[in-house]
Amino acid sequence: MTPRYPDRLLLPTIALAVLASLTVPAIAAVPVARGGQQVVEEVCAACHATGVDGAPRIGDAKAWEPRARRGLSSLTQNALDGVRKMPPHGGRLALSDLEIKRAITYMVNHSGGSWIEPIDRAAAPAERSGAQIVQMQCVKCHGPGLNGAPRIGDKDAWIQRVRLGLDSVVRSAIHGHGAMPARGGMADLSDAEMRSAVTYMFQRSVSPNKEIP
Repeated sequence: MTPRYPDRLLLPTIALAVLASLTVPAIAAVPVARGGQQVVEEVCAACHATGVDGAPRIGDAKAWEPRARRGLSSLTQNALDGVRKMPPHGGRLALSDLEIKRAITYMVNHSGGSWIEPIDRAAAPAERSGAQIVQMQCVKCHGPGLNGAPRIGDKDAWIQRVRLGLDSVVRSAIHGHGAMPARGGMADLSDAEMRSAVTYMFQRSVSPNKEIP
C-alpha cells in the first residue's frame, strides 16, 4: 500500500490550528501598592486626623512617640488585627500589609518621626535617571558648592576629581567622602543610579551645551 504522505503533512497544520483556537487566559495585572499619604487620606484620616475614639491624632508627637518606639512591625500587627475601636485593616480589608505599613510610616513621620517608607520588595522600582537624582538630591550641595563639593559647572574641579577615573568618583559617592554621606544621603540609591548621577554632573560641567539623555 502506498503511504498517504499528504495526510501526514496535514497533521502539523491541523495541530497548529487547534492550538490557535485555544483561548489563553489573560494574566491579571498585579495592583500597585499605594503610598502612605494616599492610604491615610482615603482611610486613616477619618479617625487619625481628629483623634476620634482615642486614635492618636496625626501631628500629635506626644501621642505617637511611645507608639513609634514599639517599631513598625508591632504597629502593623495592631492595625492588621484591630485594636480598641479600630477594626482590622482600619476597616478596609482590601488594604495590603505593605499599604498599611506605608500609612503608619506616613503618620509617624508627620508626628515627629523620620522613618523610611517601606518598599515593595516583590517589584523592582524603576531606575531613576542621573538628571532626576541630581535635581532631587545632589544639587543641594553640588549646586552652590557647599562644604567643598565640586560645583556643577566647574569644569576644572570635576576634571581634577576624575583624574583617577570616573569609577573612583563613583566609589567615593557610594561610600561617602568628606562631608558627603554615603550615597549622598539617599540610602535607596543603587550603584547604577549613583553612577548615572555622577556622570550627569560631570558631563554638565565639562560639556554644558551638550544634550544629555
